[in-house]
This record gives sequence, structure tokens and C-alpha cells, in this order.
Amino acid sequence: MKAGIVGLPNVGKSTLFNCLSNAKAQSANFPFCTIEPNIGVVNVPDPRLEKLEELVNPERVQPATVEIVDIAGLVKGASKGEGLGNQFLANIRETDAILHVLRCFDNDNIVHVDGNVNPIRDKETIDMELQLKDLETAEKKLDKVKRAAKTGNKDAQKEEAVLLTIKAGLEAGTSVRALEFSEDDYRDFVKPSQFITDKPVMYVCNVDEGAAVSGNTYVEEVKEAVKDEKAEVLVLAVGTEADINELDDYEERQMFLQDIGLEEPGSAKLIRSAYKLLNQQTYFTAGVKEVRAWTVDIGASAPQAAGVIHTDFEKGFIRAEVIAYDDYVSFGSEAKVKEAGKMRVEGKNYIVKDGDVMHFLFNV
Repeated sequence: MKAGIVGLPNVGKSTLFNCLSNAKAQSANFPFCTIEPNIGVVNVPDPRLEKLEELVNPERVQPATVEIVDIAGLVKGASKGEGLGNQFLANIRETDAILHVLRCFDNDNIVHVDGNVNPIRDKETIDMELQLKDLETAEKKLDKVKRAAKTGNKDAQKEEAVLLTIKAGLEAGTSVRALEFSEDDYRDFVKPSQFITDKPVMYVCNVDEGAAVSGNTYVEEVKEAVKDEKAEVLVLAVGTEADINELDDYEERQMFLQDIGLEEPGSAKLIRSAYKLLNQQTYFTAGVKEVRAWTVDIGASAPQAAGVIHTDFEKGFIRAEVIAYDDYVSFGSEAKVKEAGKMRVEGKNYIVKDGDVMHFLFNV
């Protein structure tokens, strides 16, 4: 699962990507510096993993990860191929969620592609380009579906109605994710089309150090503009995060954070938020060889969770032994949890909960 960082040129995308991945993407004060999409595999910060490590004392620890993609800056006209438009749109189509970076700071030394700072205009520029691309997709599909609908094909008629709703919404400047569909229509006709504006989005307001804790007027404008989108708005001082990242010493980093009033780097919060945006959750395996965080979709069954470790585990699934994370911590070990009768045995229909500590029995 990948989350793509998008935005206009020079809003802080590559600097943010560097903070998240430590893979030093080119970062310079001119548009189109990042041409190939950079991909970073980022560890998901999770204090629960550290606690399990402390209790189990394993040989190794493996955190969950999420893929972050840094995509070239988009400009007006991208849907018609302006700038690196076609490449941008192809790269973003391959991601599962969007981290939309908006410039919410003033700095005369950093050129804004449109001459002045206005995050709402910037957001609308990107939204419009993505909506125009989706409109093109919807119209192409409609041309094909209409022919089948005329022959009396019931599914084609249903799909035609859905596509006409999407077309009307996009023409009115409404992204696909903001339109209402029945579960069946969404599953059968919307999801398979992979509309770009159907992807879940989080807005990252890039502020200066002084606004890192409580934001600024620009951030309030963004929150007001997106209040009907059911999207998270995260405030991040990307330049300051980059400075913190340069410090090798953990204590120095903590002091820096305290000085500006933060308990943890904003990038850690962003990674966790991106993980949720991708509809992901974590379960753990805990043994002396390894304590590990495994990634599964929210709503995954026990056999599906077992399959993340190995396909044979899913095929031959018998049962899962499950300990709630809080019980594991409160009793201090697997043995004591068993003694207290708090370990549960679950079958194929069990839906995994975030934080479950699991052990699978299988037979192939």
C-alpha cells in the first residue's frame, strides 16, 4: 500500500519525503526538481512495539512499514499534459491514498509558482487538475457503457447512471470521494474505475516553526475549506522537522522538540495517520526470536492475518491464539496471561483487532 505526496512545486514535498524516509530526494528551489517518483519504505512509529520488546526481550524487532511516494509538483494544465502532468497523473494513479501538502508559510526566499501564498487557491488548482483527469476517464467509460445500455443490458444501465452522477459531480467541481453511492454501486462500478479523486486524502499544512504547535491563519482557512470532505488536516513545520532529522543524538532531538512545544516529531504522527488513511492496522507476534508488527486491512479475518505471514498459514488455518495487547502488558508475559485465563482461541470468522498479539496454528 502506497501513500503519494502531492502538491504544487516548492511547497515542501521533497523535504517532507526526506524527513519521512531518510532517502535524500533532490530538494531545490525550483519546480520539477523531483522528476522520477521517489519511493521510501517508512517504519510506522508504535510505542506498543517498544513495550513488547521490553517484556519479551527478543533477538530482533520488526516494525510495520508504509510506502511513501514523492511525486513531481503539479501545475495548472497538468490534465492536458502541461509541465510533467501526464507523468504526475500516472504516478498518483498508482498510489492508494494522497498526502496533499499545502504551503501555509510566508518566506520571500522561496519562490511560489503562482507568485504569492494562498493555500486554498493551491488546493483548488490540484483538485481541478485531478477532477479534469477523472472527467476524461468517466467520459471514455460512458461512451462504451451507453452502447451496451441501449441494448437493454441491466448492469450497463446501472453503470451508466453511476457514471452520469460522477460526470455531473466532477463538472460541478466535486471530487468522487464526496459523492454518495450505494454499497453495491460503489463496489461494482466506482471502485474498479480507480478514479484519482476517489482516493482518501489528508491535507498537510506546511507551516513555519512558530506555527508548529497551534497553526496559523492559513491553517484555519484550510480547515474551513475542507470541513465537508471528511479529511484529516495535519499541521507540520516541515523545515523544522528536517532540522530535527539532522541531529544524530536522541537527547538533542527531544530537547529541540521540547523547545518548540512538541511531544514527538510531527512526521511520526503523519506516518501513523497515513497508515490509517490506507485502512491499515497492526497485529503483533511476540516470541524470543522476534517481536514483530504485521500490517493487515482493518476488518481482516484471522486466516487473512495469518496469510500475511505466509500463504500456507492461511490455506491450512486451524485456529488463532489471541491475547489483547492491554492484557499482555498488564500481566507481563504470555505464560501469566494463560494462567489468568485471558488467552482466547479464535476460529476462521474472528475479525482481528488493532493491537492483538496472535499465534496461529495451521496444517498444510
